[in-house]
Amino acid sequence: MASHRKSRTPGTRVAGIRTPALATAALTSVALLSQTADAAPGDDRPSLEEVEKKVGDLYRQAESATEKYNAAKEKTTKQRKRVDTLLDDVAQRTQKLNEARAELGSYAAAQYRTGAGMPDTATFLLAETPQDVFDQRQVLDRMTGRQKAAVDDYVTQQTETMKKRQEATESLRTLTETQGDLKTAKATVQKKLADARELLSKLTAEEKARLAAIEKRKQEEAARKAAELARQQAAQEQAREEAAQQSGDTSESSGSGSTGSVDTPPADSSYAAKAEKALAFARAQIGKPYVWGATGPGSYDCSGLTQAAWKAAGVSLPRTTYDQVNAGTTVPVSQAQPGDLVFFYDDVTHVGIYIGNGMMIHAPKPGTYVREESIYYDGDSAIHSIVRPA
Repeated sequence: MASHRKSRTPGTRVAGIRTPALATAALTSVALLSQTADAAPGDDRPSLEEVEKKVGDLYRQAESATEKYNAAKEKTTKQRKRVDTLLDDVAQRTQKLNEARAELGSYAAAQYRTGAGMPDTATFLLAETPQDVFDQRQVLDRMTGRQKAAVDDYVTQQTETMKKRQEATESLRTLTETQGDLKTAKATVQKKLADARELLSKLTAEEKARLAAIEKRKQEEAARKAAELARQQAAQEQAREEAAQQSGDTSESSGSGSTGSVDTPPADSSYAAKAEKALAFARAQIGKPYVWGATGPGSYDCSGLTQAAWKAAGVSLPRTTYDQVNAGTTVPVSQAQPGDLVFFYDDVTHVGIYIGNGMMIHAPKPGTYVREESIYYDGDSAIHSIVRPA
């Protein structure tokens, strides 16, 4: 009798266990889900590393735009003061011109009342430019000394007033341009920061935790490099002391000293005293928020902090990183001394103040606070130069 039992096809469930065909399919599905977990809902979602890099780039671009904003703001402030000064000058000269015109007018009226022929002084009042006046110089021969003096004063006031009005017009045009640059830089900063916030807002809690772990590893590496620099600087200092001692011993015995082949000597005591004041100020700002374009006292951006710190030491620094980098003597990283300025990136858009042992105080970026950090916080290659400002 033929059996009516149907043979089982591969992949059906037997006693709650999948056959190899279905098991393989399930494992494949799990693997695919695992691979796309970080990329849902679409394949075009950037990886965590790409987000970190993009956010970092946006912050640096915002800082670059901030320095352009600072430069434009400083230029706008100076230009506005110049315009105000010129407009005040124009107003004063216009008043003097009106007084000179009134005096000429009195002579013209007197000539008209007495019927003294053509009102000579009135001819000058009808002149629109100094050149028109000079073209009528033959009239001067028929004037009294007081009339001639009045004409000379009128011509002088008219010439100077027109000159100042022209300067004021050009200064107003320049002011409009700098205000445009200021507006553009401000919009760029706001756009870059908004883009960074948007990227970060899309991260899950798990991704944010992983991002924090990456940042922690970077900080640990930066601290290691800072410690390495501190050991190097300590060794150089010891070499200098030994060379100085040897030089003293040699001079006592033979009268001729030698400093040996040590590196450039440290900054002098005068610089150290100023640097101490700058650092004391910088330390007092730790914990205050980074705000782009800020110069204190409640908040700072990077160059605003270094400018304020050295101002406390009696040294005037320019406002922007672009100018601060040229406001002193460049020294090697290995020769950095407390108080030196540490500049970052090829476009010189960030700066901190060195405190020794590979560490600095700086205002890092939006959303952070003034703090101590390794000068290697963004890697060796990020360091542009070290500048001793005084």
